[in-house]
Amino acid sequence: MSTVMSGLVNMASLADFEPLAAVIPATKVEITVSCRNLLDRDTFSKSDPICVLYTQTVANREWREFGRTEVIDNTLNPDFVHKFIIDYFFEERQNLRFDLYDLDSKSENLSKHDFLGQMYCTLGEMVGSQGSRMERPLIGIPGKNCGAIIVKAEELGNCRESVLMQFCGNKLDKKDFFGKSDPFLVFYRSNEDGTFTICHKTEVVKNTLDPVWQAFKIPVRALCNGDYDRAIKIEVYDWDRDGGHDYIGEFSTSYRELSKGHSQFTVWEVLNPKKKKKKKKYLNSGTVTLLSCFIDVEVTFLDYIKGGTQINFTVAIDFTASNGNPSQPTSLHYMSPYHLNAYALALRAVGEIIQDYDSDKLFPALGFGAKLPPDGHVSHEFPLNGNPGNPYCSGIEGVLEAYYQSLKSVRLYGPTYFSPVINHVARYASLVKDGSEYFILLIISDGVISDMAQTKESIVNASSLPMSIIIVGVGPAEFDEMIELDGDEVRISSRGRFAERDIVQFVPFRDYIDRRGNHILSMARLAKDVLAEIPDQFLQYTRSRGIKPQHSSHSSHSTHSSHSTSSKPPSTLVHPVHPLQTQI
Repeated sequence: MSTVMSGLVNMASLADFEPLAAVIPATKVEITVSCRNLLDRDTFSKSDPICVLYTQTVANREWREFGRTEVIDNTLNPDFVHKFIIDYFFEERQNLRFDLYDLDSKSENLSKHDFLGQMYCTLGEMVGSQGSRMERPLIGIPGKNCGAIIVKAEELGNCRESVLMQFCGNKLDKKDFFGKSDPFLVFYRSNEDGTFTICHKTEVVKNTLDPVWQAFKIPVRALCNGDYDRAIKIEVYDWDRDGGHDYIGEFSTSYRELSKGHSQFTVWEVLNPKKKKKKKKYLNSGTVTLLSCFIDVEVTFLDYIKGGTQINFTVAIDFTASNGNPSQPTSLHYMSPYHLNAYALALRAVGEIIQDYDSDKLFPALGFGAKLPPDGHVSHEFPLNGNPGNPYCSGIEGVLEAYYQSLKSVRLYGPTYFSPVINHVARYASLVKDGSEYFILLIISDGVISDMAQTKESIVNASSLPMSIIIVGVGPAEFDEMIELDGDEVRISSRGRFAERDIVQFVPFRDYIDRRGNHILSMARLAKDVLAEIPDQFLQYTRSRGIKPQHSSHSSHSTHSSHSTSSKPPSTLVHPVHPLQTQI
C-alpha cells in the first residue's frame, strides 16, 4: 500500500492538517542503488553491505526508515537487486537519505552493524539528473574515503503483466579448479543512455555445467517497463565464496522474444567476448535454454475491492490486571477527561481507516482476560457491549463506547490468552473461502502472552484462511514474543508445521508517540505501518488459491451465526496500492 494515510482524510480532526491531506502522486518512481569502493570493515573478508533508505516527513523533519535492500555478501561494489518504489510528488521537496551498513549479524538493529557512509539528496534532484542517474560520494565517517553511491530513478509504467520463466544451461564453461562451476544468471534491462540496470538474479546451482534453475516470477515492468523490444542482457557467472564471481559469458534478448517461449524452446549461445578474441576456434561458452514461459496479468488489491470483496473488522482488547487499575492515572486503561488512552488511540487510528472498507460500519468488539458480572467468571472472549447474541458495535465510536462501558463493569484479571480471540475470528473466516470476504483482527495488548504455544498453533491454522492479525503493543513491556509472532524474519511454526503465509503484523505503540503531543500525526503513522502489509497478505491468499476478482460489483449473501461479521455490500476504497513487487 503506497500511502494508507490517504484514508485518514475522513477523520474530521484531520481536516485542517495540511501535510496529511490526500494528495495524488504524479507517478511512482523506482530507485536502483549501486555502490563502488565501499569501506572494508571486515578483517578476513570484504564487507557485507546493505542500503537503508530514509525519507523525511514534511510535518516535523523527522527521518523515517522507508525500506532496506537485500544484503550482498563479501563485496565492496554491490549492485542491489531490491528496488525502492516511491511516490513522486512534483510539488513537494522529497528529502532522501541512503545509509550503508556492513551487516555483522542477523540483528535488525542497525546500531549493531558497522556504518559505511551515507548520502543525502532529493527525489527531484535524482529525477532531474542526466539520464535520471546520479553518482555521489558517501560521507559520514570523518577522515575516511567512503566510496561512491550510484542511484538511478525510473518512472514506472502501468504494465501489469508478470511472467513466470524457467531456464537451464548446457555445457557451460568449467571455472572451478577442483569442481565444475556453480552457475547463476543475472538479468539487466537496458536504459536509453546505453547503461544497464540489474533486475533479477537466479539462485546458484552448485557443481554443474548443466544447471536447471528454479522457475521465477517477475513483473514485466521490472524487465522492460512495458517496452517489449527493449534489450534485456543476461550474464552467466560462476559463484565464488569470496564474492569475486567468475564471468562465464552473456547473451541478449527482449521481452518480445522471451514471450515466444510459451510455445517453443528458445536457445541462446552464451558468448564471452574476451575468449572470442583470443581463440580462433571459439564457438561459445555453453548455451542457455528457456524451458517455459507463462504470462499472467497481475491483479491488485484494488481489483478485488472493486469486485465486491468485503473487509470484516474485529477488535480484541486486553483486560488483564497488568494494565493497572483503570481508576488510576498510571493505568493503560485510564479514562482521562482530557485525552484518549493508548488503547483508544490505537483503536481509533486503525479503525478509522478500515471502516472505509465497510458500508454498514458494524464491528464485533471482544475483550479478554477479565472477570465478568454477575458471577465473576474469567472470560477470554467476551463481547464488549455485553450482548453475546449481537456483539456488533456501530462504527469506531460505538466500539469505543462499548470499551468504556466494559471498563466500568468488568474486573481486570488474567492471564493473557490470545488464542481464543484468534480462533473466534478464524471460525468465521473458515466459512468464506471464495475471496468475497476477508477478516482482519486487531488485538491491542500490554505484554507477555500466557498461551504462546496455543497462539502459535492458532496463527499457523489461520494462515490458510482469509484473515490477517494486527497486534498493537501498548505500555513499556519488551514485547519479544509479539515480535516472534510477527514472523517477518523467521516464519512462525507449531508442532513442526509452518504458517502458510505471514498473516501477523506487530507494532509497539510507543514507537508512534509524538514527542510534541501531535496525536494526529502519530496515529497516521501507526495506521500506515500496521495496515501496510494487509494488501499483500490478502493477495498471497487469493493467488495461492487461484481466486480471481469479480468483474462486476456484487454483494455476497453468506449467512453466519450472530457472532460473525455479516456480509455487507462493498464500499469504495480510496487508498492507492503498490503494484506487486518481486521478492528477490
